[in-house]
Amino acid sequence: MAAVLVWTPLLVGLLAGLADTEDQVTTLHPLVGRVFVHTLHHATFLNLPEPVAVPLSVPITYHAHLQGHPDLPRWLRYTQRSPHHPGFLYGTATPEDRGRQVIEVIAYNRDSFETTRQRLVLLIGDPEGPLLPYQAEFLVQSHDVEEVLPSTPASRFLTALGGLWEPGELQLINITSALDRGGRVPLPIEGRKEGVYIKVGSASPFSTCLKMVAFPDSHARCAQGQPPLLSCYDTLAPHFRVAWCNVTLVDKSVPQPVDEMPTPGDGILEHDPFFCPPTEATARDFLTDALVTLLVPLLVALLFTLLLAYVMCCRREGRLKRDLATSDIQMVHHDTIRGNTEELRHMAANREVSRPLSTLPMFNVRTGERLPPRVDSAQVPLILDQH
Repeated sequence: MAAVLVWTPLLVGLLAGLADTEDQVTTLHPLVGRVFVHTLHHATFLNLPEPVAVPLSVPITYHAHLQGHPDLPRWLRYTQRSPHHPGFLYGTATPEDRGRQVIEVIAYNRDSFETTRQRLVLLIGDPEGPLLPYQAEFLVQSHDVEEVLPSTPASRFLTALGGLWEPGELQLINITSALDRGGRVPLPIEGRKEGVYIKVGSASPFSTCLKMVAFPDSHARCAQGQPPLLSCYDTLAPHFRVAWCNVTLVDKSVPQPVDEMPTPGDGILEHDPFFCPPTEATARDFLTDALVTLLVPLLVALLFTLLLAYVMCCRREGRLKRDLATSDIQMVHHDTIRGNTEELRHMAANREVSRPLSTLPMFNVRTGERLPPRVDSAQVPLILDQH
Protein backbone atom coordinates (compact mmCIF):
# COMPACT_ATOMS: atom_id res chain seq x y z
CA MET A 1 0.00 0.00 0.00
CA ALA A 2 2.85 2.38 0.80
CA ALA A 3 4.48 1.64 -2.56
CA VAL A 4 1.22 2.51 -4.32
CA LEU A 5 1.01 5.81 -2.44
CA VAL A 6 4.59 6.64 -3.42
CA TRP A 7 4.28 5.81 -7.12
CA THR A 8 0.85 7.37 -7.64
CA PRO A 9 2.03 11.02 -7.41
CA LEU A 10 4.97 10.23 -9.68
CA LEU A 11 2.74 8.73 -12.36
CA VAL A 12 0.28 11.61 -12.09
CA GLY A 13 3.10 14.12 -12.43
CA LEU A 14 4.52 12.22 -15.41
CA LEU A 15 1.17 12.16 -17.22
CA ALA A 16 0.53 15.78 -16.38
CA GLY A 17 3.94 16.77 -17.71
CA LEU A 18 3.29 14.93 -20.96
CA ALA A 19 -0.13 16.52 -21.28
CA ASP A 20 1.29 20.01 -20.78
CA THR A 21 3.94 19.58 -23.44
CA GLU A 22 1.71 18.34 -26.23
CA ASP A 23 1.13 21.95 -27.34
CA GLN A 24 4.84 22.73 -27.70
CA VAL A 25 5.16 22.73 -31.46
CA THR A 26 8.01 24.35 -33.37
CA THR A 27 7.99 24.78 -37.13
CA LEU A 28 11.32 24.66 -38.98
CA HIS A 29 12.21 24.99 -42.66
CA PRO A 30 15.14 22.79 -43.73
CA LEU A 31 16.39 23.12 -47.31
CA VAL A 32 17.36 20.37 -49.70
CA GLY A 33 21.13 20.19 -50.13
CA ARG A 34 21.85 22.53 -47.19
CA VAL A 35 22.93 21.55 -43.73
CA PHE A 36 20.22 21.73 -41.09
CA VAL A 37 21.13 22.25 -37.43
CA HIS A 38 18.65 22.57 -34.56
CA THR A 39 19.89 23.01 -30.99
CA LEU A 40 17.97 21.41 -28.13
CA HIS A 41 18.46 23.89 -25.28
CA HIS A 42 17.72 22.92 -21.70
CA ALA A 43 15.77 26.12 -21.12
CA THR A 44 13.26 25.18 -23.79
CA PHE A 45 12.30 21.99 -21.98
CA LEU A 46 12.56 23.15 -18.36
CA ASN A 47 9.80 25.78 -18.78
CA LEU A 48 11.71 28.34 -16.73
CA PRO A 49 10.78 32.04 -16.72
CA GLU A 50 12.73 34.31 -19.02
CA PRO A 51 14.87 36.05 -16.35
CA VAL A 52 15.83 32.74 -14.71
CA ALA A 53 19.01 31.20 -16.06
CA VAL A 54 19.31 27.48 -16.61
CA PRO A 55 21.47 25.88 -13.91
CA LEU A 56 24.40 24.01 -15.40
CA SER A 57 24.04 21.20 -12.89
CA VAL A 58 20.68 20.00 -14.27
CA PRO A 59 21.35 16.85 -16.38
CA ILE A 60 18.92 16.43 -19.27
CA THR A 61 19.01 13.82 -22.02
CA TYR A 62 16.89 13.70 -25.15
CA HIS A 63 15.29 11.06 -27.31
CA ALA A 64 14.19 12.06 -30.80
CA HIS A 65 12.32 10.00 -33.38
CA LEU A 66 10.12 10.45 -36.41
CA GLN A 67 6.46 10.53 -35.54
CA GLY A 68 5.04 7.05 -35.96
CA HIS A 69 8.51 5.48 -36.24
CA PRO A 70 11.05 4.34 -33.64
CA ASP A 71 14.00 6.20 -35.14
CA LEU A 72 14.93 9.38 -36.96
CA PRO A 73 14.74 9.70 -40.75
CA ARG A 74 17.81 8.58 -42.62
CA TRP A 75 19.07 12.10 -43.33
CA LEU A 76 18.82 13.37 -39.74
CA ARG A 77 21.24 12.65 -36.88
CA TYR A 78 21.23 13.35 -33.15
CA THR A 79 24.20 13.94 -30.86
CA GLN A 80 24.82 15.14 -27.32
CA ARG A 81 28.19 15.20 -25.60
CA SER A 82 26.83 14.75 -22.04
CA PRO A 83 23.59 15.36 -20.08
CA HIS A 84 24.96 18.77 -19.07
CA HIS A 85 25.44 19.88 -22.69
CA PRO A 86 22.73 20.76 -25.23
CA GLY A 87 21.67 18.27 -27.88
CA PHE A 88 21.78 18.76 -31.64
CA LEU A 89 19.67 17.53 -34.53
CA TYR A 90 21.60 17.94 -37.76
CA GLY A 91 21.76 16.58 -41.29
CA THR A 92 21.21 17.36 -44.96
CA ALA A 93 17.90 16.58 -46.61
CA THR A 94 17.83 14.97 -50.05
CA PRO A 95 15.33 15.61 -52.87
CA GLU A 96 13.46 12.46 -51.83
CA ASP A 97 12.82 13.99 -48.39
CA ARG A 98 10.79 16.97 -49.61
CA GLY A 99 7.57 17.56 -47.74
CA ARG A 100 6.46 17.55 -44.15
CA GLN A 101 8.05 15.52 -41.39
CA VAL A 102 7.27 15.63 -37.68
CA ILE A 103 10.02 14.90 -35.17
CA GLU A 104 9.07 14.13 -31.57
CA VAL A 105 11.65 15.04 -28.94
CA ILE A 106 11.30 13.84 -25.34
CA ALA A 107 13.55 15.42 -22.69
CA TYR A 108 14.37 13.51 -19.50
CA ASN A 109 15.41 15.38 -16.36
CA ARG A 110 17.81 13.01 -14.63
CA ASP A 111 17.39 14.72 -11.25
CA SER A 112 13.62 15.06 -10.93
CA PHE A 113 12.70 12.32 -13.48
CA GLU A 114 10.38 14.76 -15.22
CA THR A 115 9.75 14.40 -18.93
CA THR A 116 8.88 17.06 -21.47
CA ARG A 117 7.80 16.45 -25.03
CA GLN A 118 8.15 18.76 -27.99
CA ARG A 119 7.21 18.35 -31.63
CA LEU A 120 9.30 19.75 -34.45
CA VAL A 121 7.44 20.21 -37.74
CA LEU A 122 9.96 20.15 -40.57
CA LEU A 123 8.78 21.66 -43.86
CA ILE A 124 11.51 20.60 -46.27
CA GLY A 125 11.70 22.68 -49.43
CA ASP A 126 14.08 23.64 -52.23
CA PRO A 127 16.70 26.33 -51.66
CA GLU A 128 16.65 29.63 -53.44
CA GLY A 129 19.55 31.01 -55.40
CA PRO A 130 22.09 29.48 -57.78
CA LEU A 131 23.20 25.89 -57.68
CA LEU A 132 26.42 24.86 -55.96
CA PRO A 133 28.31 22.76 -58.51
CA TYR A 134 31.71 23.22 -56.86
CA GLN A 135 31.90 21.29 -53.63
CA ALA A 136 34.82 20.55 -51.31
CA GLU A 137 34.97 18.38 -48.20
CA PHE A 138 37.49 19.05 -45.42
CA LEU A 139 38.50 16.92 -42.44
CA VAL A 140 38.92 19.23 -39.44
CA GLN A 141 40.96 17.34 -36.87
CA SER A 142 40.91 20.04 -34.19
CA HIS A 143 37.17 19.95 -33.46
CA ASP A 144 34.40 17.59 -32.51
CA VAL A 145 31.07 17.64 -34.30
CA GLU A 146 29.34 19.38 -31.35
CA GLU A 147 31.85 22.23 -31.54
CA VAL A 148 31.12 22.98 -35.20
CA LEU A 149 27.32 22.63 -35.21
CA PRO A 150 26.60 26.01 -33.54
CA SER A 151 26.30 28.92 -35.96
CA THR A 152 29.30 30.87 -34.66
CA PRO A 153 32.04 28.25 -35.33
CA ALA A 154 30.44 27.36 -38.67
CA SER A 155 30.42 31.00 -39.78
CA ARG A 156 34.02 31.40 -38.65
CA PHE A 157 35.02 28.39 -40.75
CA LEU A 158 33.32 29.77 -43.87
CA THR A 159 34.97 33.16 -43.35
CA ALA A 160 38.40 31.58 -43.00
CA LEU A 161 37.81 29.37 -46.04
CA GLY A 162 36.90 32.39 -48.14
CA GLY A 163 40.58 33.29 -48.31
CA LEU A 164 41.34 30.03 -50.15
CA TRP A 165 38.38 30.12 -52.56
CA GLU A 166 37.41 32.31 -55.44
CA PRO A 167 35.23 35.27 -54.40
CA GLY A 168 31.69 34.06 -53.94
CA GLU A 169 29.17 32.95 -51.39
CA LEU A 170 30.02 29.73 -49.56
CA GLN A 171 27.31 27.44 -48.21
CA LEU A 172 27.53 24.56 -45.77
CA ILE A 173 26.26 21.41 -47.41
CA ASN A 174 26.90 18.74 -44.82
CA ILE A 175 28.57 18.15 -41.46
CA THR A 176 29.50 14.61 -40.42
CA SER A 177 31.39 13.27 -37.44
CA ALA A 178 34.58 11.40 -38.26
CA LEU A 179 33.32 8.52 -36.12
CA ASP A 180 30.42 8.04 -38.55
CA ARG A 181 32.93 7.76 -41.40
CA GLY A 182 35.00 4.99 -39.81
CA GLY A 183 37.24 7.10 -37.58
CA ARG A 184 38.56 5.86 -34.24
CA VAL A 185 37.74 7.21 -30.83
CA PRO A 186 40.75 9.29 -29.72
CA LEU A 187 42.68 8.64 -26.55
CA PRO A 188 41.59 10.65 -23.48
CA ILE A 189 44.48 13.07 -23.91
CA GLU A 190 44.09 16.81 -23.83
CA GLY A 191 43.97 18.24 -27.33
CA ARG A 192 42.81 15.02 -29.02
CA LYS A 193 39.54 15.41 -30.91
CA GLU A 194 37.30 13.03 -32.83
CA GLY A 195 37.37 15.13 -36.00
CA VAL A 196 34.57 16.32 -38.23
CA TYR A 197 33.98 16.37 -41.99
CA ILE A 198 32.69 19.71 -43.31
CA LYS A 199 31.37 19.88 -46.86
CA VAL A 200 31.17 23.31 -48.46
CA GLY A 201 29.66 24.31 -51.80
CA SER A 202 29.84 27.39 -53.97
CA ALA A 203 28.86 28.67 -57.38
CA SER A 204 32.41 30.00 -57.88
CA PRO A 205 35.08 27.65 -59.21
CA PHE A 206 37.96 26.36 -57.12
CA SER A 207 41.01 28.50 -56.69
CA THR A 208 44.42 27.44 -57.89
CA CYS A 209 45.44 26.89 -54.28
CA LEU A 210 42.69 24.32 -53.73
CA LYS A 211 43.33 22.62 -57.06
CA MET A 212 46.91 21.90 -55.99
CA VAL A 213 45.56 19.45 -53.42
CA ALA A 214 44.40 17.16 -56.26
CA PHE A 215 47.72 17.25 -58.16
CA PRO A 216 49.75 14.02 -58.46
CA ASP A 217 52.65 15.66 -56.60
CA SER A 218 50.37 16.28 -53.63
CA HIS A 219 49.23 12.65 -53.63
CA ALA A 220 52.87 11.53 -53.71
CA ARG A 221 53.71 13.71 -50.70
CA CYS A 222 50.66 12.40 -48.83
CA ALA A 223 51.77 8.84 -49.52
CA GLN A 224 55.09 9.69 -47.82
CA GLY A 225 53.30 11.17 -44.80
CA GLN A 226 53.95 14.80 -45.74
CA PRO A 227 51.31 17.49 -46.24
CA PRO A 228 50.82 18.82 -49.79
CA LEU A 229 52.33 22.12 -50.79
CA LEU A 230 49.90 25.05 -51.08
CA SER A 231 50.53 28.11 -53.23
CA CYS A 232 48.69 30.35 -50.78
CA TYR A 233 48.55 31.08 -47.10
CA ASP A 234 46.48 28.67 -45.00
CA THR A 235 43.84 31.02 -43.64
CA LEU A 236 42.16 28.21 -41.70
CA ALA A 237 45.11 27.86 -39.32
CA PRO A 238 45.49 28.04 -36.38
CA HIS A 239 41.79 27.95 -35.43
CA PHE A 240 41.02 24.95 -37.67
CA ARG A 241 43.56 22.18 -38.21
CA VAL A 242 42.66 20.66 -41.57
CA ALA A 243 44.02 17.36 -42.88
CA TRP A 244 44.87 18.50 -46.41
CA CYS A 245 45.56 14.95 -47.56
CA ASN A 246 41.86 14.16 -46.93
CA VAL A 247 40.42 17.07 -48.93
CA THR A 248 37.98 16.00 -51.65
CA LEU A 249 37.06 18.29 -54.56
CA VAL A 250 33.91 17.61 -56.61
CA ASP A 251 33.09 19.55 -59.78
CA LYS A 252 29.47 19.10 -60.88
CA SER A 253 29.53 21.91 -63.42
CA VAL A 254 30.30 19.44 -66.21
CA PRO A 255 27.36 17.05 -66.67
CA GLN A 256 28.27 13.43 -66.44
CA PRO A 257 27.51 11.29 -69.50
CA VAL A 258 24.43 9.20 -69.00
CA ASP A 259 24.96 5.49 -69.48
CA GLU A 260 22.79 4.07 -72.22
CA MET A 261 20.37 1.53 -70.93
CA PRO A 262 20.23 -1.73 -72.91
CA THR A 263 17.08 -2.26 -74.90
CA PRO A 264 15.31 -5.48 -73.89
CA GLY A 265 14.59 -7.80 -76.80
CA ASP A 266 12.22 -10.66 -77.43
CA GLY A 267 14.72 -13.31 -76.33
CA ILE A 268 15.27 -14.78 -79.82
CA LEU A 269 18.72 -14.52 -81.38
CA GLU A 270 19.00 -13.01 -84.79
CA HIS A 271 20.34 -15.04 -87.71
CA ASP A 272 24.11 -15.19 -87.60
CA PRO A 273 26.02 -16.85 -90.46
CA PHE A 274 28.97 -17.55 -88.16
CA PHE A 275 26.88 -19.40 -85.57
CA CYS A 276 25.19 -22.50 -86.93
CA PRO A 277 24.07 -24.77 -84.14
CA PRO A 278 23.22 -28.37 -85.08
CA THR A 279 19.56 -29.06 -85.57
CA GLU A 280 19.66 -32.65 -84.29
CA ALA A 281 22.03 -34.83 -82.30
CA THR A 282 23.27 -38.24 -83.49
CA ALA A 283 22.62 -41.33 -81.38
CA ARG A 284 25.54 -42.50 -79.30
CA ASP A 285 26.14 -45.62 -77.19
CA PHE A 286 27.62 -44.86 -73.76
CA LEU A 287 27.93 -48.51 -72.59
CA THR A 288 31.61 -48.75 -73.48
CA ASP A 289 32.43 -45.53 -71.66
CA ALA A 290 30.54 -46.68 -68.58
CA LEU A 291 32.35 -50.02 -68.48
CA VAL A 292 35.75 -48.41 -68.87
CA THR A 293 34.96 -45.88 -66.14
CA LEU A 294 33.88 -48.57 -63.66
CA LEU A 295 35.99 -51.64 -64.49
CA VAL A 296 39.42 -50.05 -64.90
CA PRO A 297 39.54 -48.64 -61.30
CA LEU A 298 38.21 -51.94 -59.94
CA LEU A 299 40.89 -53.97 -61.76
CA VAL A 300 43.65 -51.67 -60.53
CA ALA A 301 42.36 -51.94 -56.93
CA LEU A 302 42.21 -55.74 -57.20
CA LEU A 303 45.78 -55.88 -58.54
CA PHE A 304 47.11 -53.81 -55.62
CA THR A 305 45.17 -56.01 -53.16
CA LEU A 306 46.73 -59.20 -54.55
CA LEU A 307 50.21 -57.67 -54.50
CA LEU A 308 49.81 -56.58 -50.87
CA ALA A 309 48.49 -60.02 -49.83
CA TYR A 310 51.48 -61.74 -51.46
CA VAL A 311 53.96 -59.49 -49.71
CA MET A 312 52.33 -59.91 -46.29
CA CYS A 313 51.41 -63.64 -46.39
CA CYS A 314 53.73 -65.38 -48.86
CA ARG A 315 57.02 -63.71 -48.04
CA ARG A 316 57.28 -64.64 -44.33
CA GLU A 317 60.58 -66.25 -43.17
CA GLY A 318 59.08 -68.71 -40.65
CA ARG A 319 60.05 -69.72 -37.11
CA LEU A 320 62.53 -72.43 -38.22
CA LYS A 321 64.62 -69.99 -40.23
CA ARG A 322 64.46 -67.51 -37.36
CA ASP A 323 65.66 -70.09 -34.79
CA LEU A 324 68.50 -71.25 -37.03
CA ALA A 325 69.70 -67.67 -37.46
CA THR A 326 69.74 -67.11 -33.66
CA SER A 327 72.88 -68.03 -31.65
CA ASP A 328 72.77 -70.83 -29.03
CA ILE A 329 73.87 -68.54 -26.18
CA GLN A 330 70.99 -66.17 -26.88
CA MET A 331 68.54 -69.07 -27.01
CA VAL A 332 69.81 -70.48 -23.66
CA HIS A 333 69.61 -67.05 -22.07
CA HIS A 334 66.07 -66.61 -23.34
CA ASP A 335 65.07 -70.10 -22.17
CA THR A 336 66.51 -69.44 -18.69
CA ILE A 337 64.64 -66.18 -18.33
CA ARG A 338 61.44 -67.83 -19.46
CA GLY A 339 61.86 -70.74 -17.02
CA ASN A 340 62.51 -68.43 -14.08
CA THR A 341 59.49 -66.37 -15.02
CA GLU A 342 57.29 -69.45 -15.05
CA GLU A 343 58.67 -70.52 -11.64
CA LEU A 344 57.95 -67.13 -10.09
CA ARG A 345 54.44 -67.16 -11.48
CA HIS A 346 53.87 -70.66 -10.02
CA MET A 347 55.19 -69.55 -6.63
CA ALA A 348 52.97 -66.49 -6.63
CA ALA A 349 49.95 -68.70 -7.25
CA ASN A 350 50.84 -71.16 -4.45
CA ARG A 351 52.24 -69.57 -1.27
CA GLU A 352 52.49 -72.86 0.73
CA VAL A 353 55.52 -74.27 -1.08
CA SER A 354 58.91 -74.05 0.51
CA ARG A 355 61.39 -71.45 -0.46
CA PRO A 356 63.57 -72.28 -3.45
CA LEU A 357 67.15 -73.13 -2.63
CA SER A 358 68.37 -70.27 -4.74
CA THR A 359 66.88 -67.77 -2.27
CA LEU A 360 68.31 -69.30 0.96
CA PRO A 361 71.42 -67.65 2.43
CA MET A 362 74.52 -69.83 2.48
CA PHE A 363 75.82 -68.34 5.75
CA ASN A 364 75.32 -65.48 8.13
CA VAL A 365 76.98 -62.41 6.76
CA ARG A 366 77.98 -61.08 10.23
CA THR A 367 79.04 -64.28 12.03
CA GLY A 368 79.90 -66.49 9.10
CA GLU A 369 77.84 -69.38 10.56
CA ARG A 370 75.38 -71.43 8.57
CA LEU A 371 72.11 -70.69 10.34
CA PRO A 372 68.59 -70.88 9.04
CA PRO A 373 66.91 -67.54 8.55
CA ARG A 374 64.89 -66.25 11.51
CA VAL A 375 62.00 -65.10 9.34
CA ASP A 376 60.71 -67.10 6.50
CA SER A 377 60.29 -64.52 3.81
CA ALA A 378 58.42 -67.03 1.71
CA GLN A 379 55.31 -66.29 3.77
CA VAL A 380 55.59 -62.56 2.96
CA PRO A 381 53.63 -61.76 -0.19
CA LEU A 382 55.51 -60.29 -3.10
CA ILE A 383 52.89 -57.57 -3.32
CA LEU A 384 51.84 -56.14 0.01
CA ASP A 385 48.26 -55.62 -1.12
CA GLN A 386 47.72 -59.37 -1.50
CA HIS A 387 47.32 -60.07 2.26
